[in-house]
Amino acid sequence: MKFYADLHIHSRYSRATSKSLNLEQLAYWAQLKGVQVVGTGDFVHPAWMDELKEKLQPKEPGFFELKPEYARQVESELPPGCKGPVRFMLSAEISNIYKRLDKVRKIHNIIFAPDFETAEKIQTRLDSIGNIRSDGRPILGLDSRDLLEIVIASNPLSFLVPAHIWTPWFSVFGSKSGFDRLKDCYGDLTDQIFAVETGLSSDPVMNWRLSQLDNLVLISNSDAHSASKLAREATIFDTDFSYQGIYHSLRDDKHEGLLGTIEFFPEEGKYHYDGHRVCRTRMHPKDTLARKGLCPVCGKPVTVGVMSRVEELADREAGAKSLNWRPYYSLVSLPEIISQCRRVGPNSKSVQKVYQKMLNAMGNELFILQDAPLKEIEAVCGDLIAEGIKRIRRGKVDIAAGYDGEFGVISLFAEDEILKKEGQRSLF
Repeated sequence: MKFYADLHIHSRYSRATSKSLNLEQLAYWAQLKGVQVVGTGDFVHPAWMDELKEKLQPKEPGFFELKPEYARQVESELPPGCKGPVRFMLSAEISNIYKRLDKVRKIHNIIFAPDFETAEKIQTRLDSIGNIRSDGRPILGLDSRDLLEIVIASNPLSFLVPAHIWTPWFSVFGSKSGFDRLKDCYGDLTDQIFAVETGLSSDPVMNWRLSQLDNLVLISNSDAHSASKLAREATIFDTDFSYQGIYHSLRDDKHEGLLGTIEFFPEEGKYHYDGHRVCRTRMHPKDTLARKGLCPVCGKPVTVGVMSRVEELADREAGAKSLNWRPYYSLVSLPEIISQCRRVGPNSKSVQKVYQKMLNAMGNELFILQDAPLKEIEAVCGDLIAEGIKRIRRGKVDIAAGYDGEFGVISLFAEDEILKKEGQRSLF
């Protein structure tokens, strides 16, 4: 069965997340987006764990669904063409801050458990190490290698994936607090790592440049802090519809059933280029090198982004493919496309009205972005939005790259193109 999975998300118990980020909202938006499997996020947090146990019931092996009384609330609000199965898979992100090789390391790791008994076993163990109650993504003074040991000891099917592996401040290869080699982070247990998460600021092509990642597979997830951000990145499977199906697709040598990933355009990510947000300075890695890593405005060291860091660690030229490469598809969210065509914010009433119209007429967002016929899109919402989706499918976009915590800005149309279209409409 082909399905989309978004396995790295958060709950409202994590810092800087939406207060409405609950299971019902996740199930609702998963169906609007076209995602069939969603990570629960934050299962280590006691209050969220209680809510998971209250609202979820077992379905396929290792998968959970909303209990009927909660599912009914969601279904009543959905466009008919978006309704479909949504399963939850127990996941959590851990922030590991510790000292290794004479340097403070700050690494984020995603952990997965096949059942509540295993998840509670991990929760109890981490509770004895640090504070798991103040943040859904707990900050623990625990070595990543030791977290991995705890996870794999909890159940043969439990596993760990290094999160957004290039983010400067909190990742295994991050320029500020990471390592140059995966083995330096996970030590003697490195062979228990079989997948890594690309993160919003890198895409598979960038990761394929490192031969040390050849034996691993790449997955992508939204890291959503609000339910509407689901599926901005996701992983595509065609496996048995179960936790074990996903696990074996990622772990087994041939990785059968792993079809590919949905990606941000990496330039849109918050840390693609180098720079200084305070000084409003965006720098291509060549500029950073020429200026010896210093900001031209304030003279202080800039935040080195993902593009520079990949270049530093890469041992292949751009364009090479890893042994386990899979296709990937770079997309822009449908509300953002509508927003650019209407020249108003993506959360504005007029954009949301068109968004809901398209979902009602054609089905979920991933289908519209990838597969819906352009003629049908044009019939529902006009030629400009259809042209925008066409350009996304062909990768014809202009992007002012993100840097130092600032998202990049995508442009689908030149200003005069939109004005010309609006002028043509006014004639009729």
